[in-house]
Amino acid sequence: MKKEAVAITGVGVLSPIGLDVEGVVDALRTARSGIDRITTPPTPREFAAGVVKQDFADAFTRLELPFLDRCQQLAIVSARQALLEAGIEDFSDFGQRAGLYYGNVNGGAAATLEWSRQLLVEGKQAARPFAAMAIMSNAGAAQIAIRHKIFGPVVTHASACGSSGVALGEAARAIADGYLDVAVAGGAEAPLTAGVLGVFSGTRAMSGPDGDDVSRTCKPFSRDRTGLVLGEGAAFVVLEAASHAERRGATIHGYLTGYGISSDAHHIGMPAAEGQVRSLQAALDHARLQPRDIGYLNAHATATDGGDVIESAAIRAVFGDGDDATRVSSTKAVHGHLLGATSALEFVITLLSMRNRVLPASAHMGEMDPRCKLNHVGPVPLRDVELDHALSFSCGFGGTNVALIVSRNPG
Repeated sequence: MKKEAVAITGVGVLSPIGLDVEGVVDALRTARSGIDRITTPPTPREFAAGVVKQDFADAFTRLELPFLDRCQQLAIVSARQALLEAGIEDFSDFGQRAGLYYGNVNGGAAATLEWSRQLLVEGKQAARPFAAMAIMSNAGAAQIAIRHKIFGPVVTHASACGSSGVALGEAARAIADGYLDVAVAGGAEAPLTAGVLGVFSGTRAMSGPDGDDVSRTCKPFSRDRTGLVLGEGAAFVVLEAASHAERRGATIHGYLTGYGISSDAHHIGMPAAEGQVRSLQAALDHARLQPRDIGYLNAHATATDGGDVIESAAIRAVFGDGDDATRVSSTKAVHGHLLGATSALEFVITLLSMRNRVLPASAHMGEMDPRCKLNHVGPVPLRDVELDHALSFSCGFGGTNVALIVSRNPG
């Protein structure tokens, strides 16, 4: 059976580098950083973090707010952007032919921390009535589905840093196989709480704020990198069967042509290059492309010592590292690591890079770690670069790897 081409007809994003598509594109062109210095009570320590500098509480009624952690607020607003651009506000006429695929790890982190405080400090024996709905990991997906009448599959993926990439890939697969006509897919994360930041501090993989310029804290692939920086935000796309999008006259921004997913089956916290290679190769095979066809690769690279080295080895094994090899960068240098939402954000960035003929930088990279030898874009964005195909790559704790290929044409 012939597979449906999967078109991208809507994009929504709330990120440390922009609160809409235009803001993100401007940041990619200039390598503007959204990383700032924050404190998270009750911890007095300062952290570097990718911050979305807007409060969205006023977008919701007093009756809605008790159900909504900041994470769900980000998800709802970002998904609404994507739906407005796609021109589909209400999916009730689609019945079972519309779905929603969501990636998230921490659920309502602030709501969880507040209930823990009430329990352990105030001695309360029961949470407020709606705490469960604000805490649960699938709340973002449920809230979007309720608001936009999505009656088909509404599924939440929690595969660590690959969560929202899995969501996009599985949504695309359902459309390509003919099970759905349209899907909303993406992820959201609001982890900038003492609880989550403290957990990552315990991994000894997080960087302290740069003493000279906090915006330069995250330095993927650099000899001087000091660790990862967490960020918050949300990103969604509307995926649609290309024939369906064409019939209704929708604007098509690109196509999701390749999806590769693999498990390292190696170690709960340490990646393995062999597993990453399997994911990259699977995406190429799915899209029926050769490594030389990929003009740009947005790497997972979190600026950890071991992670960047292992990922570089995997990318070299598939794409090479010479001057004619695929160009590579990590945009986490400017927005930080959004955990469950990072894959969706970086897929959107990869799409926008293709549409706007810009290769994003690995900002603040400085001198490359020789163990991370690749054909790097480097610390300055490259403009006026034509791309037919680009790849977004994510790797998560537990060993799930996700590669997504976006293309200008359906192939």
